[in-house]
Amino acid sequence: MKGKVYLIGAGPGDPGLITLKGSSYLKEADVVVYDRLASPRLLEDLKEGCRLIYVGKASKDHTKTQDEINEIIFQESNKGNIVARLKGGDPYVFGRGGEEAEYLYDRGIDFEVVPGVTSAIGGLAYAGIPITHRGIATSFHVITGHLKDENEELDWKALAALKGTLVFLMGVSNLQKITENLLKHGKSKETPAAIINWGTTPRQQVLEGNLSNIYEKALKEKIKPPSLIAIGDVVSLREKLNFYEKKPLLGENIVVTREKAHAIDTIKKIEKLGGNVISFPTIKLEEITPNKELEEAIKNISKYSYIVFTSVTGVDIFFKKLLELEDIRTLAGIKIAAVGIKTANAIRKYGIIVDIIPEEFVAEDLIDKLKEVLTREDKVLIPRAKLGRQELVEELGKVSLVDELVIYDTVKSKESKDEIMNAIEDLDSYYLLFTSSSTFANFVEILGNDSKIILDKGKIISIGPITTKTIEDEGYVVYRQAETYTVDGVLELLMKEKR
Repeated sequence: MKGKVYLIGAGPGDPGLITLKGSSYLKEADVVVYDRLASPRLLEDLKEGCRLIYVGKASKDHTKTQDEINEIIFQESNKGNIVARLKGGDPYVFGRGGEEAEYLYDRGIDFEVVPGVTSAIGGLAYAGIPITHRGIATSFHVITGHLKDENEELDWKALAALKGTLVFLMGVSNLQKITENLLKHGKSKETPAAIINWGTTPRQQVLEGNLSNIYEKALKEKIKPPSLIAIGDVVSLREKLNFYEKKPLLGENIVVTREKAHAIDTIKKIEKLGGNVISFPTIKLEEITPNKELEEAIKNISKYSYIVFTSVTGVDIFFKKLLELEDIRTLAGIKIAAVGIKTANAIRKYGIIVDIIPEEFVAEDLIDKLKEVLTREDKVLIPRAKLGRQELVEELGKVSLVDELVIYDTVKSKESKDEIMNAIEDLDSYYLLFTSSSTFANFVEILGNDSKIILDKGKIISIGPITTKTIEDEGYVVYRQAETYTVDGVLELLMKEKR
């Protein structure tokens, strides 16, 4: 049985610009054949067992020829696989999607095209350049800057006469030829021009000039692909409409080491602020199943006067099992304590009011708060991780009866060290974000001897004093520690750095 191919436009770089349909089809794929310009973030939430095939092409550096790519897509789909051909921008805007679709049609393979945001529009928008504007440009023209046949020529006379916005894709290597020919055929040398490099990504850089000097400026700044060239009066609107480059973390590289499921919210917040995230989860949270101790504790929950939660994971596992076995009303009369605001918010999702939250989001402060109210008659349940710090159990055990309930384990992630090495080896600077002692310890263990090189080169950010102590005990310098011991506190710290 033959499979099917989805030719999906990934958009110009920002992973949020993929369409809902494109994202949905991507998650159905058995095989993803992807380009250099497709955001790596789009490859993080694929279905179990999905295979990735990289066929990226840079100028004069092709991993695979177009003929080879066509054949790969055909062969994979001919085996019965659902194939997502993930292409930067839009499949049909100088993306050779038409050639791939023809190849499949000729061989009887079913396919569907999912349009994407082309860089010609999205890249200009993120640079603060509207591709059309009433009274300034009533048309736009997207032109390839790199013809297949080097002896072939564009109709420069016709292009120079156009009054709309000219956008050249893949043209930075031919910039001198483009500007000289437009000038030669009558385009004013004062015509505003801009080059957008890595548009819509945290690496975005925009170079402004006019038709007579943009080439010299690009030469001086050593502008390289991927870049697009915008020529026309709309470029002059950039001063007013440049929203993207005002983002507080634009250009900052941040390595996030949190567990994958819990890192999603952090990653989205950083990306919203313009930061470039290198996701490298060093821990994995595994629920302990079966767990007779948890079941017994829930069946006898009325014997406890306090339940203390130390993490969002602990909250979710506990309440999932509670709702399987009992009614939420069985918690009536029991006081609920949470180590921090995120844990408290997770509890509130189940309709439960949190009675005790410390001002400082650390176990020591929670211990002090609980010691003020606990008595010898109280019985406290603490559902938490297997390797949780013992201070909480030991200190509360001095003033009341405490049952520690292990409901999940924190284990080392199976991430490849090559992945993080390749991601940051060319970066001039980056922050390393550690949100717990275990994220740091596993980071060092996964990278082995290479960890020192990466840690010494980067700026280490710690979420709080316990994590800081772990890092410093290993001989490393913590660049900054969050004032508020939460991820939001870390982000506030990073934004202060930029001010």
